[in-house]
Amino acid sequence: MNAKSVMSRSLAGLAIAAALVLMTSQAPAEEGMWTFTNPPSKLLQEKYGFTPTQEWLDHVRLSSIRFNDGGSGSFISPGGLVMTNHHVAVGQLQKVSTSAKDYVADGFFAPTPDKELKSPDLELNVLMAMIDVTSRVTASAKPGLTAEQALKAREAEIAKIEDESLKQTTLRSNVVALYGGAEYWLYRYKVYTDVRLVFAPQRRVAYFGGDWDNFTYPRYDLDVAFFRVYENGRPVKPANYFKWNAKGAGLDELVFVSGHPGSTDRLFTVAELNFERDVHYPVLLKYISGRLAILGTYAAKGQEEQRRALVQMFGLENSRKALTGEYEQGLLNKAMMDRKALEEKEFRDKVEADPARRAEYGEAWPTIAGVVEKEAGLYKTQFYERLSGSRLAELAMTIVLYVAEVPKPDADRLPGYHEAQLPSVRFNLFSPAPVYADLEEAGLAGTLKMSLDELGSDNAFIKLVLGGKSPAEAARELIGGSKLADVAVRRALIDGGVKAVEASKDPLIVLARKLAPRVRETVQWTKDNIDSVLEPAHQKIGRARFAVYGKSLYPDATFTLRLTFGTVAGYPMNGTQAPYETTLYGLFDRSLGFNKSGDWALPDAFWANVGTLDLSTPVNFVSSCDIIGGNSGSPVINKNAEIVGLIFDGNIESLAGRFFFDGEANRAVAVHPAYIIEALRKLYGAAKLADEIEGK
Repeated sequence: MNAKSVMSRSLAGLAIAAALVLMTSQAPAEEGMWTFTNPPSKLLQEKYGFTPTQEWLDHVRLSSIRFNDGGSGSFISPGGLVMTNHHVAVGQLQKVSTSAKDYVADGFFAPTPDKELKSPDLELNVLMAMIDVTSRVTASAKPGLTAEQALKAREAEIAKIEDESLKQTTLRSNVVALYGGAEYWLYRYKVYTDVRLVFAPQRRVAYFGGDWDNFTYPRYDLDVAFFRVYENGRPVKPANYFKWNAKGAGLDELVFVSGHPGSTDRLFTVAELNFERDVHYPVLLKYISGRLAILGTYAAKGQEEQRRALVQMFGLENSRKALTGEYEQGLLNKAMMDRKALEEKEFRDKVEADPARRAEYGEAWPTIAGVVEKEAGLYKTQFYERLSGSRLAELAMTIVLYVAEVPKPDADRLPGYHEAQLPSVRFNLFSPAPVYADLEEAGLAGTLKMSLDELGSDNAFIKLVLGGKSPAEAARELIGGSKLADVAVRRALIDGGVKAVEASKDPLIVLARKLAPRVRETVQWTKDNIDSVLEPAHQKIGRARFAVYGKSLYPDATFTLRLTFGTVAGYPMNGTQAPYETTLYGLFDRSLGFNKSGDWALPDAFWANVGTLDLSTPVNFVSSCDIIGGNSGSPVINKNAEIVGLIFDGNIESLAGRFFFDGEANRAVAVHPAYIIEALRKLYGAAKLADEIEGK
């Protein structure tokens, strides 16, 4: 490294440090993934003169949708039309595709309702109610109980609350821990499982620029898909849906995002961040790279193999880029870690300054440090002592555990098998989505080889799974001899219960039976040594935050509905300024810049119709809204709760957003509503769909 590069890096580090100091000492008002029970009303009123009413909040909540396989969406018409991203819908697109009909690559449009394609296993959730059950959950852990007994008591009470709610309302019922368990809320969801595909563009249009442009800006993506929700064979008629505003939002306009951010770690202790940096991320990134190599080898065999592997590869590539950004821009960023340490010290000093607070909360931080140190020693082993890379292997383990857990009292079951969770478990178990034996075999063989390399041949898990065979031989026998690709076989095993599973000679079921005791041992060890100690420590820190800062802070994301806000605004980038929006002029220019080839190729219809398009039409735009993975497909709305955009990405500067928010550079990237309508009417012959969207 020459002197100039050393100096450049040093100056960059100083700039980052200065930005972090500014960011934390004067936090941007746009920061926060707020619950609908604690919206940022005061911040909005102070900065923008807007206070959302309860009616407004209820309307937004009931118009918003969670895609339970990961992602967000919204109702946008009285006919049950739902909007999300193409990359959220891509899993379902692949599941309804065949070698003859590749809807991922070629797109899909149903001109009439009878042409809509039913999704094999898509579950949509609408949040109907939120009930504070904190006192009930915390009171279940009576004084005098050991940490393990207290954890079991809380888990039993949560399962009871969920089961009671399900039976009382028939709504999906989940107890959600917020602020590390300082609060518990019962979330009730209306569930829809008859969801039919209406429209999706070609992948090269939705994902224009491919992985090269992923997490960058300026962007030119038509990352949109439409579904219709049915109930009892008829389209639902939602009382709440977002109306369309094709003009979109102007520069500096206040906008909101209502969606389901997956997970953030902004409230983690420094000890936990060190664990993420030193243990978790290195293991996870190495695993993802290994999986991509396995899938890449498989995909290289031919066009059909490439089609079958595409969605898995897309998801892993997206994860690798996101996680690498989180790791390098966040956890390896000394300025950020130093700032986190300073914030924690300031917080702990406030706790220590009050004798009562010190007595109640002071030991939480060293307790957490001790727990993560214990976890670090076993993390890699536990990570690789599992079957992965094969849907059939995962189904086999689910079946074996399901039949064993269901006869037990609800409170005694493994996580994931409580009564209120079973409808979703069964829905996924009986999915008719296609299974490709050669892809299953390649995936399982590859991940078994990874486990062998990481754990060694003397590891008990490796001996049990391989039985002296090579990973390739074991995978060939397990996948080749299994009948679990047949839904009827899976259903017969579930219906037959323990007796049927014990009698099964299916090699994957036989292996899952052997592994089940190890799964239980790992779950119990984690409960006894990690969860039972970590949960109360996190609860103490959460309550300490309330004592010191009140409810002015938002909880970490938990794939539950959140409201964020910000303004439409560009940002400094690469020594210049990124525009707040892009246009069709830019789309065609970028394609021409790459000779209309590769990831920047456009379908012929785009070039054939270039003369009829309004090239000044906005394509994508950015806002300062605080988002993360899971927000994909979220509606961007204005103060009138009108659709003015569709979230599909964050910029590269936002990747460390799992750990902190930088209001100067973090931007949420969205599809402009004008581009969606322009494309539907002039490129896809979908004027009737556009009319429904615009309410004409």
